[in-house]
Parts: sequence; C-alpha cells; structure tokens
Amino acid sequence: MGKSKELKEEFPSIIDRAYTEYKTHVKVEDIMTPETVCTTIETKMDEVAKIMGERHIGSLIVYNYETPVGIVTERDLLSKVLAVGKNPKNIKVKEIMSYPLIKICYNSEIKEAAQMMNKKKGRLTVFRCGDLVGIITASDLIRSLPEVPETRLTVDEYMTKEVTTADGKTSVADIAKIMGKERIGSVIITNKDKKFQMSIFTERDLLTTFLAKDKSLLTEVGEVSSSPLIMTGSGTTIHKTAAIMTSNHIRRLPISKNGELVGIITARDLVEAYAK
Repeated sequence: MGKSKELKEEFPSIIDRAYTEYKTHVKVEDIMTPETVCTTIETKMDEVAKIMGERHIGSLIVYNYETPVGIVTERDLLSKVLAVGKNPKNIKVKEIMSYPLIKICYNSEIKEAAQMMNKKKGRLTVFRCGDLVGIITASDLIRSLPEVPETRLTVDEYMTKEVTTADGKTSVADIAKIMGKERIGSVIITNKDKKFQMSIFTERDLLTTFLAKDKSLLTEVGEVSSSPLIMTGSGTTIHKTAAIMTSNHIRRLPISKNGELVGIITARDLVEAYAK
C-alpha cells in the first residue's frame, strides 16, 4: 500500500494531471460569489453590523444613488468604530468605508485575482462590461487553489508566529478592542483552570452572535468562543491547509508543533503564498 501511494505521487494519473491543469486556468467568474449585498453611504453602522451578522458575510458593497462606490467590511467596523470607542449607531458608512473598489474582470484567471488581492489588500469586485456581477474574497480563492509548486510550500513560511491570546474571563467588549487595535480577525482563548483547553473567537462571531442581535458585549468570551479548536501541524502544505479550511468553513487555522501552539495562518496568508 505504501509503495503504491509513492508511485501515485511520483506518476500522477492522466485524470490527476488534467484536473490540476483545469484548476490552474479557472476563471474569476467560476469562483466569485455572484450575489452582492449592498448598502448606502448614509446607512448607520449598527444596521450594517446587523445585516452582515444575519447574512453571515463580512462585507457590503456601498452605493451612492445607483453607482457602487466603495465597500464596508467587518474589519472596518472593528478597527474604525469599536476599537476607538465609537458607537456604531452614530457612524455612517461613508465615514469609514474603503474606496475606490478594487475591480477585476470576470474572465481573469484566479492567479491574477490572487496577485491583485495580495497587492491591494482587499476583497475584489468583479465587473463585466462595466456592470458589477460579483465579489471575490480570500475564502473564495482558497476553495480553488491548484496543487502547484507555490501551494506545496508549508504553512511555516507564511503563518503568523505571534499569536494573540486572552483568558476566557475577558469580556467580549475587550476582545473586540484587541482585534480592532491589532487589526486581527481572531483571538485564541485560553482557560487558565484547564491548561490545555483552547478555543477561538473571531470577528464573525462578534457580528453574528452579538452585534446582529444587539447582545451585551460584557459577556465573558470563554462562554461564546468556538471549541474544540481545529488545528493543523507544522509542515502542512498550503494546498492541504486550504482544503482543511474549506471543509471546515473556517478562515483561520492555528498551527501546532510538539503539542504547542506555534502560529496561526489565515485564508489571506494562503492567497499570498499562491500569488508569489
């Protein structure tokens, strides 16, 4: 069995090669999210948070009259509103949105999309003949990463080694401030009473569990963080890591080595690796 596996890896089948070739030339229109959820420049950020939380999405396309002019994201909400102590009910979208839109043509290949996302550091809006037809996020891209030399590199080369952690008794409000100020999308939650028990709290958790439901942020984060913590080991390839994230519907994956937490890698990090 072991020898057969080695031969398969050394001499991939025609089908395997054809599939790899197909994925290498996948177009933007094949992986984009065609439904774009919209808002206006005058909408208040508490309403934006509610929409994103209820729809389980991380961004809205911003319109001024009938023209798409920008994008507002969960990261904007965290870093430009919550982290600086502002009330979302008092802030309009036009005060914090990102603009202009990062545009890509619908028939571009995903390699070009990855390179553009890595360079511009944002979600891509997809246009056909001047019309907005979709959006591409890092999660959309990693679902279609081909197994090429770039994605055979390991997570060790792209992971963030300084992982932000917090005790489970910390309030969600304080966690939100940490994420906003450090411009990170998650915090690993530890339990001092149970040394090896860890969980994770993300910006999407903040949106869906709290902001969308107007729930108090004074809740202890350990009560609402996600566990058990899904992890992968040091030395895992970019391609395999993308598969783990996709199958578990997550965008961040902590990395362990010899039983210790040594880093964390995000979908955006995987896009960076593929874009090289």
